[in-house]
Amino acid sequence: MSIREAAIAALHGRLVTALALRNPAPLVLRGETIPQRIPAGGLVLVRDGETAEETPILSPLVWQIEHRAEVEITVAGATPAARNTLLDALLVDVAAAITANRTLGGAVEWAQPAGASFEDVEFEGAAAARAAAVPITLWFTVAGSPLA
Repeated sequence: MSIREAAIAALHGRLVTALALRNPAPLVLRGETIPQRIPAGGLVLVRDGETAEETPILSPLVWQIEHRAEVEITVAGATPAARNTLLDALLVDVAAAITANRTLGGAVEWAQPAGASFEDVEFEGAAAARAAAVPITLWFTVAGSPLA
C-alpha cells in the first residue's frame, strides 16, 4: 500500500469511527457504490482527490507531498432548515474528527480541513438534498521517488 493510499484510508477510518457516534449515524463510504437513497443520518463520501504539490528535500532525498482529498457530505430533509442543520452538524463533526488527531494515527504529518463549498442537489428518492464538499489537505513525506 502506498503512503498516499494509507493516508486516505486513515482519513476514511477516522471519519467512520468519529461519525459512528452520531444518532442516526451517516453512511461513510470510499470507493463503494453510492446508495440510491440518502440515509437519515446523511451520506459522507471520501474521494481520493489529487496531489497539489511535490517538493524535493535533499540529503537524503525525500519528497514533501501535499495531497488534497475531498470529503463530500450529502443530506436530505423535509425542509431547508432541517437540511442545513444536519449538514452544519456533520461539517462540524468532520472538522472535529480531523483536528482531534491531525496525524490521522501517524499516517500523515498533518491534516487540514478547508472551507466547504455548498450546492443543492437532486437525489433519487429525496424531495430535496443539500451537499457540501470539504477539501482536506494531507501532508506527508516520501523517501526516494514521489510515486512510491
